[in-house]
Amino acid sequence: MAFHGNPYDGHTLNDSVKQAERLGDFKSKEIYVDMGYRKHYYDGKAAVHLARRGLKRVKRSLRKCLKRRSAIEPVIGHMKNDGRLGRNYLLGKVGDRINAVLCGAGHNMRKLLRAFLFFLFGWRFYEDLSAEN
Repeated sequence: MAFHGNPYDGHTLNDSVKQAERLGDFKSKEIYVDMGYRKHYYDGKAAVHLARRGLKRVKRSLRKCLKRRSAIEPVIGHMKNDGRLGRNYLLGKVGDRINAVLCGAGHNMRKLLRAFLFFLFGWRFYEDLSAEN
């Protein structure tokens, strides 16, 4: 989903969760977000957990989920670099939405290609690919 006008993260939470539930055909029970979502305006039934610095007082299961959430950040960074999201050449708001969808599709295609080549050539291919980067 593309949001226009540089909105505050907390204001986008409702729309993002609704879209994820609609596309994934599920109802969220817990939502893990970073500190950019403080003072959010989420009105759903799911519990919103903020990733914060003091994790010692948090239950172990919640701490594990919050750490898993931070594994997504590098994926977003790779999508921005590898998917060439530094510049959008498509015009307008519709172009922004198309660019976001194409970025996700390109990321999935790269994952499929890597899995296919790993299946064909095995571990040797993966080592060669890692050495290039």
